[in-house]
Amino acid sequence: MDTFREDTRRWLEEHAPPAMRTPPRIADEVCWGGKKGKYPDDTRRWLALMAERGWTAPTWPREYGGGGLTKEQAKVLSEEMAKLRLRPALIGFGLEMIGPLLLQTGTEEQKREHLPRITRGEIRWCQGYSEPGAGSDLAGLQTRAVRDGDDYILNGQKVWTSYGEKSDWMFILVRTDTEKKHAGITFLLMDMEVPGVTVAPIKLISGASPFCETFLTDVIVPRRNVIGEENGGWAIAKMLLRFERNMIADVFKERDDRSRLLKMARRYLPVEDGRIADPILRDRITQMDMDQLGLDLTLSRSRDRLKAGQAPGPETSIFKLYGTELNQRRRELMMSIAGPQSLGWEGTGFADDELTLTRDWLRSRGNTIEGGTSEVQLNIIAKQVLGLPD
Repeated sequence: MDTFREDTRRWLEEHAPPAMRTPPRIADEVCWGGKKGKYPDDTRRWLALMAERGWTAPTWPREYGGGGLTKEQAKVLSEEMAKLRLRPALIGFGLEMIGPLLLQTGTEEQKREHLPRITRGEIRWCQGYSEPGAGSDLAGLQTRAVRDGDDYILNGQKVWTSYGEKSDWMFILVRTDTEKKHAGITFLLMDMEVPGVTVAPIKLISGASPFCETFLTDVIVPRRNVIGEENGGWAIAKMLLRFERNMIADVFKERDDRSRLLKMARRYLPVEDGRIADPILRDRITQMDMDQLGLDLTLSRSRDRLKAGQAPGPETSIFKLYGTELNQRRRELMMSIAGPQSLGWEGTGFADDELTLTRDWLRSRGNTIEGGTSEVQLNIIAKQVLGLPD
């Protein structure tokens, strides 16, 4: 393992572009891949170099574009990238959600068609689950898929389609049996470029538009794009939700937020004898630090299980619940530290990083709704994790 670490460090130091050794300044500098992405040359070069080695998906099998690394080797790679403060070459739903699902449940044809393109960042994926009348009660979805020979004809609407306007493919839940609720749902893979797909962004209170509405009118999807069996999509959907909730919680791992809190405290708060003078804020910062470290360690154990080939369990609902609630607490704390300087929306009286504080705080309000509300997560934890009676 020492030899692997030395070789890995040497390769990263030699090949990583200097621009990839600094944190992204804006969200658009993070590489999600896809045909519609417009990324700087260094970002594209970094993606190509890492994908060539299979290190965008280091533990995936080599025959599907992965690196074929063991979980121990993948951990070394992650550690060495962290030491150099390197950006990930690629992120997204392909790597974190539909890719792992295909590895477990996809046919050989589906794996070979989609997984290599995911690892190379050629295709960006979005999720077609929620509908205007099917949010927390997802199984109430009404988007229809009617068999027509070797195809399905889709009609309906999806909502809260994250980054739908930037995506190339969608994994989507459709109703193929109107007589049965849970047992009438099928899981499909849909090309977003086919006729009949219309995407409209939804503007949020933060001013951003990461969510979209997706309208489907006589959209043709081949039957070979079914994951699992027709009318067996509910079990597939639940499996993918576990990957999603793990991913959402992982988004709120420490990153630079811990050091950012301390820098903000030194910038805005009075300091006495080398420590923050306000005891209440000092306690809140310390508690946040402890809670974040606890979440990070627990997530690391869970990710080790995934890298070992084990499916995520219902405990992922704990991660999603705790990670999103923690992020809301963090944004509240940042607002408290910055005081009036956290209330800017535009104008010369605020620094650029101060103008993002309010938007980030407003955006965090949606964290406990998307991917399953906190109330739904608490019910899942009570029933599936703790085994409590109804």
